[in-house]
Amino acid sequence: MLTIKILGSGCANCKKLEAVAREAATQANVEADFIKVTDMKEIMAYDVMSTPALVINEKVVSSGRIPATADVLKWVTPA
Repeated sequence: MLTIKILGSGCANCKKLEAVAREAATQANVEADFIKVTDMKEIMAYDVMSTPALVINEKVVSSGRIPATADVLKWVTPA
């Protein structure tokens, strides 16, 4: 199971990123645990300069933008 974290304040872009990530996980037919991280100290621990950011299994894959569903699909699909 994947652990997918959405880093951000909970703004509209954060919600959009979560929706894109959930859609990609559904399309890839992978189980994922979604976690929203809004605590600034926790976000800073990932060394991201801007939010929203997407973290998959503790690896930052996107920061400061909302990636396309197709991009997230590549990141969540097992190799």
